[in-house]
Order: sequence, then structure tokens, then C-alpha cells
Amino acid sequence: MKRIFTLLLGALAMVAVALISAFIAMRLAIHGREAVVPALTGLSVADASQAAGSKGLRLNLENRFYSSDVPAGRILAQDPAPGSRVRREWPIRITESLGPQSVSIPDLTGESERAATISIRRLSLDLGAVAYLAIPGDPDVVLTQTPPVNSAGVDGPRVSLLVSDPSGAQPPAYVMPSLLGLSYAGANARASTAGLHLVEDSATSAPATPASSAASGAAAQSAPAPAPVIVGGIVVAQYPQPGRRVLQGDAVHISLGAPAPSAGMQFQ
Repeated sequence: MKRIFTLLLGALAMVAVALISAFIAMRLAIHGREAVVPALTGLSVADASQAAGSKGLRLNLENRFYSSDVPAGRILAQDPAPGSRVRREWPIRITESLGPQSVSIPDLTGESERAATISIRRLSLDLGAVAYLAIPGDPDVVLTQTPPVNSAGVDGPRVSLLVSDPSGAQPPAYVMPSLLGLSYAGANARASTAGLHLVEDSATSAPATPASSAASGAAAQSAPAPAPVIVGGIVVAQYPQPGRRVLQGDAVHISLGAPAPSAGMQFQ
């Protein structure tokens, strides 16, 4: 019995040693692939690259900003922060200082986008975002810029532009007014205020063919007289319908009907 107990105790001890060894080996393997981020702020880009490389890390230059405190070519900021633990080959994002602002922002308004870009590059500035505004007028003209001309104390060397783009301009949109019940003159006046024009829909007869001319001539004697053209009629139908979205210059199709007879009028 004592021998069995000793064997069991020895087996448990061996299992415990194996588990502890595996745990230590795992931690060594994990931490062996980690590195502590060094402090790079204030170093030159070359020195920072060497310091990061010695830890198995690499640099990623993301931004450049003006600074009156940190000389040009030095690291202004970094991410992750110094002392952080990261995996090897992890990129450290850095911001380089350009020193105090020494370049004045040029006036680019009125220039073409290409000419403005050339002016920006010539002054060792960076082209920022370029946005386009759909407005009538000349195309490809710089309307405004950020930062404004001769700005002082700007953060970075980027200049963003707003450029005209008439090709994307759309005519003004309106809500279709109701023309029902109005005379032609009144409907035309109301539609004109929205830049619309009227088109009167009327039924037209197809021209007679030679084969049917005799029959049509015989039937013409017994056919009733054509309805008289409505003079001074009112709008009884319209398209687009009231409340629809219409654009300036659209056509509005209307149908005219006979006006309601006034009280006391008699027809023969």
C-alpha cells in the first residue's frame, strides 16, 4: 500500500513539473516575440529608425507639422507611447516636425486646379483635399482655399482647394403647382413663375389613305359636324400632378375643357 502511494505521489509530481515547464516555455515564447516601444520624441528620423530597429520595430511616418518648439527633422509625436509592449515588426507611427512656419500661404483663388497644384508644390507644400462644387460658370476654377492666403501659425503644410464644376450643376427644382380650374392665361402665368412651359394636349386625326377616300367621302355626308374648338377653356387635367418635383424648363401637359356656364346664360 505504501509503495502504491509513493508511485502515485511521484506521478503527480512529474505531471506538475511538466505543466510548469510548459507554462514557462509558453510565456517565454510569447514574450520573446514582444518588444518594448522606445521613446523617440525629440530624436532625428534617422536615430529614431535605428532605435526602433534595435527593438525589432519599424517606423511609419504619418504626418508632418510645424512646431516652434521641436526643431525641423525631429520626432514631434509617436504612437504607441513609450513603454508599451507590442509584437515585433509592429509599426510605430511618428509625426515629424517641420520647425517654425517659414512659408507664406499663396493666393490660389481664380487659378485652375493644375496651376494651383504647381504653385503648392513649388513652395514645398502638400496638396490636401480637393472638393468640387457644382455651380454655373467657368469650370476648373479655384473658388476658395484652406488655409487662407498669408495665414500665420498654421499647423501643417497642406493646402486644400474648392474647385468649380459646372458639369454637375442641376437646374433649380420646384414643387409642381396646381393648375386645375385656371384659364390658359392664368395657368401659363403660374407655371412661368417656376420656369415651366405649357403644352396643350389635343386629339388629332390620322390622314386618310387613298383606298379609304371614297368611303370616307360617303360617310362625311352623314357624319356629324366636328366639335367646335374651345375658346377660353379651363384646365381640367395636368401632368405632372400637383405636388410632384419638377425642374426649371420642364414641360407641363394640360387639357382644356369648356368653362362652366354662368348663371342666367342660355344656349340654343
